[in-house]
Amino acid sequence: MSTTTVPSAAALKVPGFWRRALHHRSFAIGGVLSLLLLIAAVLSLVWTPWSPYAMDMANKMQGPSATHWLGTDAFGRDVASLLLVGARASILVGVIAVGIGLVVGTALGLLAAARRGWVEEAVMRLSDFTLAFPAILSAIMMTAVFGAGIVNAIIAIGIYNIPTFARITRASANAIWSREYVAAARACGKGSFAITMQHVLPNISAVLIVQITIRFAIAILAEAALSYLGLGTQPPQPSWGRMLSEAQTLMFQQPLLAVFPGMAIALAVLGLNLMGDGLRDLLDPRLARAR
Repeated sequence: MSTTTVPSAAALKVPGFWRRALHHRSFAIGGVLSLLLLIAAVLSLVWTPWSPYAMDMANKMQGPSATHWLGTDAFGRDVASLLLVGARASILVGVIAVGIGLVVGTALGLLAAARRGWVEEAVMRLSDFTLAFPAILSAIMMTAVFGAGIVNAIIAIGIYNIPTFARITRASANAIWSREYVAAARACGKGSFAITMQHVLPNISAVLIVQITIRFAIAILAEAALSYLGLGTQPPQPSWGRMLSEAQTLMFQQPLLAVFPGMAIALAVLGLNLMGDGLRDLLDPRLARAR
């Protein structure tokens, strides 16, 4: 009879974990790119080369120079400053939207695995219904009712993340509920809530950690897409997606205006995906034992 191996947070305590992590190419590259994203966002809180809101029409559409490292846009704003502040918006959306999906989705998944029966069926059908409305479609509907804005974008992306976390949590938790030590805990009189908090949740935390990095990348991409469509971050707040939208009509005059935010989005998403792939390998107990 085959058994399902669920990565555990205990893998973080395996001797040599961080040594293996530093030598894991995907994790190392992804970690560096993700760290650069975080540094850019934190740096923008205290310093930017120029004010991202200051317009200088006399020097608009300038190429990279010693004064403006990445040039200026159609309004004379410094592109490097816009990119730094745009990183802050991307992280804000990612943290809150993924947090919504993690908290609500994990709770629903744990409830479905613990109660089974009609509760599990109801949670899974609700997840199927929610998945029928992608983040962009949900944002369009919310915009039609409440107006465009970053708050509605965050809510739409967060709701879209809920069924993903619910499904993954439920599948991983079901594997834990079938283990012998859980049966022993039930025989000792422990209730479903105590077993869930003491045995199930700690043993599926590694799966959730990996999923957080993946969903974070998707949230950044979704925010950029919504801002590109005018449904996300609103002016004058800088956003990578809106920078792309503003640059699309200037491709022949100044193509770098689209290249820089496009590269920022691509590198951020690539870094988080690579780090997620690396974590999946590093937190797999079978691979941990093999090394």
